[in-house]
Amino acid sequence: MIRATGLTKDYGSRRAIENLTFEANQGEIVGFLGPNGAGKTTTMRILTGFMPPTYGTAQVAGFDIIEESMEVRRRVGYLPETVPLYPDMTVYGYLKFMADLRHLPNADDMIDEALELVGMTERADGYISNLSKGMRQRVGLAQALLHKPEVLILDEPTIGLDPAQVVEVRNIIREIGKQRTVMLSTHILSEAQQICDRVLILNRGRIVAEDTPENLQARLMGAERALLTVRGDSDGLAALLAKVKGVKNVNARPDGGVEFQFEPGMDVRPEVARQTIQAGYDLLELRLLGLSLEEIFLELTRDSKISR
Repeated sequence: MIRATGLTKDYGSRRAIENLTFEANQGEIVGFLGPNGAGKTTTMRILTGFMPPTYGTAQVAGFDIIEESMEVRRRVGYLPETVPLYPDMTVYGYLKFMADLRHLPNADDMIDEALELVGMTERADGYISNLSKGMRQRVGLAQALLHKPEVLILDEPTIGLDPAQVVEVRNIIREIGKQRTVMLSTHILSEAQQICDRVLILNRGRIVAEDTPENLQARLMGAERALLTVRGDSDGLAALLAKVKGVKNVNARPDGGVEFQFEPGMDVRPEVARQTIQAGYDLLELRLLGLSLEEIFLELTRDSKISR
């Protein structure tokens, strides 16, 4: 697991991150979100022992990142945004080289396991220079998994991949996250919504929100939103819904649907459905509408209105 307390990093007079305090537990995938320059990569480099913090500390897999840096590095798998590969090596040769650097016992068996996990067994003898961007990303992920780390830290793991490759890498991360602590940064907000158990949103070096995507939606909205769609003419439907107890902010949409809001914990949908049908409308759809993580992200990084 990861436990950070008051992490702060200064580059001269510029403060990259300030007083970051957070946790990531075993079997949990935590997403780091934020605009460029928010401090995501700096935080990950500190956690992997690449650089020390100016202030604060953190424990990774139970070891202090400053006092026990080598122990931390033995237990962390790191995939940086730019994967450090050697194009003139074969996939297997590169992983063997990395295994030798780590002095891994039974290196051949561990390499085979890592290749199988990322789906690269059949490409083991191919040269890295001949691999696509997606395949190279998989090799980088195999390198990060090679020593069976307790904690996996991934910086933009799907950047530059085509849609099919993105899906494949996401599936790998989900599988890994069942047993390990995984922390990843991403600019693809829908990705975080799909695979992360919890997200930390950074802005200007500070955590402005930390929660599950679902809880962030509820906290930011303050009310439930729903959409009602009927067959054919929907004239008068908005006026009908506005009279239902608990319904507020009713808006007819150009496509014929009607959006409305109601207070959390006061589910008015059964009554809305009942009155819609009794009024002679053919009900096609009645569903909740949530804020997307994109909307939450833009709202929080604009005015930072939700705190941890």
